[in-house]
Amino acid sequence: MNKKEIWFKAMSALLLILFLLISSKNFAQVIPAPESHFGFTPGTDRMLFKYDDLISYLQKVEKVSPKIKLKEIGTSPHGKPLYVAFISSEDNIKNLDKLKAINKELALNNNLTKEKREEYIREGKAFFLFTLSMHSNEVAPSQALPLIAYEFLTTENKEIKSWFDNVVYMVVPNHNPDGMDMVVDHYNKYKGTKYEGSSLPGLYHKYVGHDNNRDFVALTQSDTRAISDLYTTEWFPQIMVEKHQMGFGGPRYFISPPHDPIAENIDAGIWNWMKIFGSNTITKMTDAGLKGITQNYLFDDYWPGATETCIWKNVIGMLTEGASVKYATPIYIEPNELGAYGKGMSEYKKSINMPEPWDGGWWRLSDLMQYEITSTKAYLETASIYKEEILTFRNDICKKEVQKGLNQPPYYYVFPLKQHDQSELVELVNLLDKHGIAVFSLNDDINYNNTQFHKGDIIVPLAQAYRAFIKEILESQVFPARHYTPGGKLIEPYDITSWSLPLHKGVTVYEINENQQNFDGKYTEVAKPFNLFSEAEEDYHAVVLTVQNNNSYKVVFKALVEGVKVEQIEELYRVKGKEIPAGSFIIYKSKGFEKVKDQLNFSPLYINEEVTIKKRKLELPRIGLIESYFHAMDAGWTRYVLDSYNIPFTLLRPEEIKETDLNKNFDVLIIPDESKSVLIEGIYKSENQQYFMKYPPEYMKGMEKEGHENILKFVNNGGIAIAWREATELFTGIQKYASNDKINEEFELPVKDISDQLVKKGFACPGSLLKIELKENHPITYGMPAEIGVFHREGPVFRTWQPYFDVDRRVIATFPEKNILMSGYAENEEIIGNKSSIVWLQKGKGQIVLFSFSPQFRASTPATYKLLFNSILL
Repeated sequence: MNKKEIWFKAMSALLLILFLLISSKNFAQVIPAPESHFGFTPGTDRMLFKYDDLISYLQKVEKVSPKIKLKEIGTSPHGKPLYVAFISSEDNIKNLDKLKAINKELALNNNLTKEKREEYIREGKAFFLFTLSMHSNEVAPSQALPLIAYEFLTTENKEIKSWFDNVVYMVVPNHNPDGMDMVVDHYNKYKGTKYEGSSLPGLYHKYVGHDNNRDFVALTQSDTRAISDLYTTEWFPQIMVEKHQMGFGGPRYFISPPHDPIAENIDAGIWNWMKIFGSNTITKMTDAGLKGITQNYLFDDYWPGATETCIWKNVIGMLTEGASVKYATPIYIEPNELGAYGKGMSEYKKSINMPEPWDGGWWRLSDLMQYEITSTKAYLETASIYKEEILTFRNDICKKEVQKGLNQPPYYYVFPLKQHDQSELVELVNLLDKHGIAVFSLNDDINYNNTQFHKGDIIVPLAQAYRAFIKEILESQVFPARHYTPGGKLIEPYDITSWSLPLHKGVTVYEINENQQNFDGKYTEVAKPFNLFSEAEEDYHAVVLTVQNNNSYKVVFKALVEGVKVEQIEELYRVKGKEIPAGSFIIYKSKGFEKVKDQLNFSPLYINEEVTIKKRKLELPRIGLIESYFHAMDAGWTRYVLDSYNIPFTLLRPEEIKETDLNKNFDVLIIPDESKSVLIEGIYKSENQQYFMKYPPEYMKGMEKEGHENILKFVNNGGIAIAWREATELFTGIQKYASNDKINEEFELPVKDISDQLVKKGFACPGSLLKIELKENHPITYGMPAEIGVFHREGPVFRTWQPYFDVDRRVIATFPEKNILMSGYAENEEIIGNKSSIVWLQKGKGQIVLFSFSPQFRASTPATYKLLFNSILL
């Protein structure tokens, strides 16, 4: 080449380098900085953005950066779209579908060849799922995301860029968008007033509020299902962290590993990886000058239900908890106000679980967000360092769990098709499918240890990648009791101790612990969605829906809403060689029934004959449901169950009761679990101590004495009141009200909560399944077996006595004398033996039903739903 050609090539190369440098610089500039989009820098004192603003920022960034991809994953209960964002290298974002397929193979395929496995581990990436701010008053994780995304997408830091060669940062911008907007709107409404930073009245969710972190077994909520699908059946990330906040009076930040007790079905490798991530993260955060960081503190990990239920599905699942501020309002904390609460630290002092305490002072949203940003970086760095080991571990644990299922009992769970409540078996099979569990049916009859199983019975083998989850949710629970010292104080559970799906649903299951060869290979996978409904083979006059099936009530209430004729039989009915129990329903063939029969999940009995036995025509009851503004989660769950079963109701706030003509507008009042002081006075009291509630005053109103009397008059005049747990105190002991002629009537409801006395004797039950024996052939117990498990959580226990005047009572359910605990943990259970659990009362023309437990607890105890439905239909 001559000098001219050499010069020309050199200049061309130089221009290309300059172009690339300029393009790179301009590329960083076209990604909008968060402050240009929101109008303020996230974390600024007293400033918050809403969900749509957050998503629109990420969408704006996605348009100009090849390193980010948003995907819609579902909708919130109020219909807002839910997203997951992927941030990584440009090549990884281009190859997301390929990487997704690799994730699935490593997670579920226990038969990979050595060559293919090595290829996947080499070419795959560590997917790290972050879920943010599911509890909507815990704002910092979502508010920090724009700053994190902007830095990751524009950084020239070689170390950070290298992480994304190995890692895909997979983040749900906000787990609960409905609640996020509620909280921000509330904060802005009162900003600048003395009520700035006050608590949001009501629930920050359509139904469940704070309990959205308790739904990852039952999967009742659409947002829960969307998140669960991400790690269960869609993307199979190897690592997950759920980002929360806690109170402001203790440590500044918690990171995994958790405190004891831990789940015994989880492989040791999961816990060990938590330690690796936790150790690197606390080191990096401390090096960055962040103080007050704890591990092995307060939070345990023995129960499924939170987002970290993913650990039962072989994901390295972790939790962070940051110290809150008043949303975005700074707070000042005096040193004497700092304390340690719960297990892991007895004093707020330098310790192995908090090696660098925070000394107090001003605490701002921006401070907390710095902890969020630094912890996120540390987590991703750790995932990058150990990418190959993490991918190797994911396939190793898959193979290990399958081998356990083949070689260790239990080998199978078998569910007979013939069940007391066949509709709940259908629901259980479909729920297992949502959880990524393969479900099969027997090809032939099998006799096993003198038990006859039949062709079509449901069988779930444990030789599956998610074996730990299968075993956890299908066995009865034994709490992993651990003590602080040998023979010393028990480490108390953080939450509930029972979640067995068969017991909670009232479904019979058999655990196969030996002779598994009787079943090996003798089953076929069932079609999904699973359904046992079949059309009539000939013309019919009506259908009979047996009262044992929860699904019957769903169809019955829908039929009543549609104006379809429905009758309830009141005695045993023999037809077509079958015995139909009292309480069952007859729905007559009509165009209206054709509209509702698609909700059936079992086969009704089709009949042509006239039904001549004793029966009554059902009318749709007018229901009022009382719910305060005090984050009444139990009431929210009740609303969810009623909506799910097509049961219309009117929501009543306590302060509305005294001004409402209850008998004119309602037939039934439902009063879920809330304290008497909240319902009557609009304040919370416990053990004669009043607690300061941080709500604006307009939301702290009770029904007052007049409202309480109005409810008593409603009952006296023929209304039905249903209450449970703390709300039952409205209906115990001596009562009085002024009648229409202004004469004070005093009477006694002969029932009392004696749980305080029993607790002093040593009884304790933090949330377990206890057995009760039911009064048979009573309208409240229609469709129920003679004994069932109820979810008891430090609730009342009743004693009754002889009534007077126009009052009566019946004990509907009693705790047996012994063998009361069915699943979970209880101390000295025999103390409640022969005590009452459900009491029916009559006053004047009306009725009251009192439950010692929540019959719809977190929508996770369908075995007791019928007790509520029957009470509504009294």
